[in-house]
Amino acid sequence: MKMKKYIASSMPEAMKLIRKELGDDAVILSSKVVFSKGFLGLFKKKSIEVVAGMDTFEQSSNTFEVPTVVPQEHLNVSVEIKKELEDLKLMVKNIGRPEMLSSYPTEMKTLIDYLQEQELSEELITPVSDELFVHLKSNTGVLEMEEQITITKNILETQMEHLPFGGISYTKKYINVLGPTGVGKTTTIAKMAARAVLEKKKKVGFITTDTYRIAAIEQLKTYAGLLQAPLEIVYNEKDLQEAMVKFENLDIVFIDTAGRNYKETKFVRDLQKLIEFEMNTETFLVLSSTSKQKDMEVIIEQFSEFPIEKFIFTKVDETNTIGSIINLMVKYNKGLAYYTDGQEVPEDIMEASLEELLKLFLKGIHYERSS
Repeated sequence: MKMKKYIASSMPEAMKLIRKELGDDAVILSSKVVFSKGFLGLFKKKSIEVVAGMDTFEQSSNTFEVPTVVPQEHLNVSVEIKKELEDLKLMVKNIGRPEMLSSYPTEMKTLIDYLQEQELSEELITPVSDELFVHLKSNTGVLEMEEQITITKNILETQMEHLPFGGISYTKKYINVLGPTGVGKTTTIAKMAARAVLEKKKKVGFITTDTYRIAAIEQLKTYAGLLQAPLEIVYNEKDLQEAMVKFENLDIVFIDTAGRNYKETKFVRDLQKLIEFEMNTETFLVLSSTSKQKDMEVIIEQFSEFPIEKFIFTKVDETNTIGSIINLMVKYNKGLAYYTDGQEVPEDIMEASLEELLKLFLKGIHYERSS
């Protein structure tokens, strides 16, 4: 393991330096407050010292090596072995963490408990708790909740500020909407299309490849009728090409792909054969915020070969925990286009922004404000 010491003005600044030099797989091993020597003992400057590490074989004058177990270079690693390696990596990251967390003051308990209740990952809670600890030590153990929330927002912003936010760009003609069955994909498409018609005055059309579920076709027909938009049902690549010719004069065409159990690789391959994802398209993956994070991860990994630009999360109103939304965005480096919170078309859909996502995530913190 390659390890290096960083000194920065704050934890977010240290994280930026670590990510830039060691990458996103770096592990925070320790952190502490340090003070530089001042003139005649005065004007001392507070900094934070962080030791970070990562698995590597490279040598550097600024680093030192700790033995680590790694797979053979030419080993054909199966999915199961990859999973075991990821679990091992997570275990290494958390070595010493229980002892460190147990030393945190009770002033942090309300916020940390809330982040855990929201099912935010430990990889994201750790830098938040470390930064709170640094501020508490430098403020003689006093840190108002408003300031704790501000610190939390700043840390999470640092993790997500490079990700794209916002809905349809209106620079591409075809909008591919992917997702498993039961996530509300067709209703979400209707909401997106209605906004394009009502707010942007666009001429829209629909193509559905979901020939397996009659109810889905009838639902889309209803929405198409309300928007006075044409709809084509396609069964194969030839049908799709003909539909595109018919829709040459439209501004936006929404493609509703079949809602299937995409844990099955066969259905993913069928979709790849049918749709040319390299054409003039934007592609979104729809997931339900009520699903287990591990189940969503399986879906995302099955779609890893598709050019997915952003996620859409549905049913936000049906869950009390939305930490998984942030976890998945950070883990898979994907942005957020929309989240939906009801069945009304087109009202119950919100175009995503980083500020609004963090506001939604932190709105449930309840505490006594000091007078």
